[in-house]
Amino acid sequence: MHKEDSAIDRTAIEALYRISQTLHETTVPALALQKVLAEAQALFPGTMASAELLNPDTNQLETEASVGFPPNEAITGLKLGQGLTGWAALHGRPVRSPDVLLDPRYIQVCPQTRSELVVPMLSASGEVVGVLNLESPEPDAFSAWHEQVFSLVAGETSRVLTRLWQFDHLRRTSTHLEVLIDIARSLVTKRELGDLLQTIVARAREIIPCRLSVIFLRKPNSQELVLSASHGPEGPLPDSEVISLEESAIGTAFRRRKTIEVLDLPKTEEHHFPHHIQAEGLVSMLACPIEYEGEAIGVLNIYTDYPHRFDDAEKRIFETLASLSAAAILNARLYQRIFNSEEVLRRSERLTTLGLLSAEIAHEIRNPLTVIQLLFDGLGLEFDDGDPRQRDMTIIHEKLDQLNSIVSRVLDFGKSQQEIHSRFDLNKLVADTLHLVRLKLSQGGIELNGFLQGGPPPTVDVNKGQIQQAILNLLINASEALPGGGRIDVSTTTETVAGRLCAIVRVTDNGPGIDPGIQDAIFESFLTSRPSGTGLGLSIVKQIIKSHKGRIEVEKTGPDGTTMRIELPLALRPT
Repeated sequence: MHKEDSAIDRTAIEALYRISQTLHETTVPALALQKVLAEAQALFPGTMASAELLNPDTNQLETEASVGFPPNEAITGLKLGQGLTGWAALHGRPVRSPDVLLDPRYIQVCPQTRSELVVPMLSASGEVVGVLNLESPEPDAFSAWHEQVFSLVAGETSRVLTRLWQFDHLRRTSTHLEVLIDIARSLVTKRELGDLLQTIVARAREIIPCRLSVIFLRKPNSQELVLSASHGPEGPLPDSEVISLEESAIGTAFRRRKTIEVLDLPKTEEHHFPHHIQAEGLVSMLACPIEYEGEAIGVLNIYTDYPHRFDDAEKRIFETLASLSAAAILNARLYQRIFNSEEVLRRSERLTTLGLLSAEIAHEIRNPLTVIQLLFDGLGLEFDDGDPRQRDMTIIHEKLDQLNSIVSRVLDFGKSQQEIHSRFDLNKLVADTLHLVRLKLSQGGIELNGFLQGGPPPTVDVNKGQIQQAILNLLINASEALPGGGRIDVSTTTETVAGRLCAIVRVTDNGPGIDPGIQDAIFESFLTSRPSGTGLGLSIVKQIIKSHKGRIEVEKTGPDGTTMRIELPLALRPT
């Protein structure tokens, strides 16, 4: 008997091992659950097995996978506490029923079932995420040993699911950011307000899948919001809509400058789109204010045709889109004024600056995103202590913070704010920047070398993120001049320029050099020789260096390569 128990234990251990390996075999939770259930059916012969996950939107258990059941006889749509399955999910404890016909909690789904074993799947925080269910046509088919082993199976399954959901979350976040960057770039090119608004609502449906997306803008000198753009399955809505600021959740979002979520529109007293809510079956809504310099100018809304609770990640990405939209809308309005009055353009340098800042967002966000995408390719989700990939994770978080900072710069445009400068070791700052692009350059067959000044390192008073952005732009420009591979050298030195000590950064590539036809104008905005370029990279670099009381120039260029030279004031050492 002892030998038989050992054999059973070994079988259970082997099954648990195979379940843990499903993470490496598929990234689809439903397929992973199907494999788990197949293992469970093999481990407990003569049974039917199913997996039900808790839907956070409906708070019901929904069957995700099943094996052994007759067609259309798996459990679906059970509420918490309903049936043996719902009981286990509600209480977070296993339930074993030797004869379901004598159990008042049982709800018959499969007539062949006589005994049932249900175990909850718990998250790391102890919350129920679903249940695993075993059913047998034989009474008293499950023992305490089955319950113990099946609970282990449920624990391993929940860990597998958690990892798969984390992978899916990272994948969706990456997709959201890619779409957001693409949207930012496309908004820069829009000058006509109507075309711009229609682009925003159409692209909003790409970020968060929904039935309908709309923009309401405030009517000038009034307390009303006017439907200004919409996009649904059939395109724009055929009618117009005017909403008082005192009415509905949309007016609340505008007045409070706060994102508002409505889970069930039909049960809420909403005063907009009543016919569309009914005709399109709209259920949930997310309304986000469109703000500029702390003042709301409109509201961006999305609607789903099913109950949906928007998570924090969806709200953040949607709020970022609203922020970009605010800058683009203001930019489009300014361009309209420009076309109406060229004299205003000549007198108002600020209008041009705002246009550049709005366009800058499309370019500056792309580089941190490139870093994120490259680093994530080589990272797992769990690291041992001392694992060098932990540094990559730190960089990813830093670049995400930088993305938020860029968006804030657009929102805060026009305010007289002093940039935060601190004292930094230029050698370390450059080394960190080289670390960011090492994978991208390596994949392109480019050798990257750093020649940092020995002895006391040059020290500068700078905004770290901006200087790294400038150097990063130069490195990416240099790499794009080497499509077939090559070499990039980055060096730091200290030199005396016009009687003052300066820290110098040189970026040298062995590419074909700069086209003589554009060499004198490479620092001008919107100048580019690449079809996919925005023409803003070197213009932004020049603005950053100039704001630090420095200079940037093309030190040399020709068939054997190009050297870009950055000059920054050396920080004075305390006496």
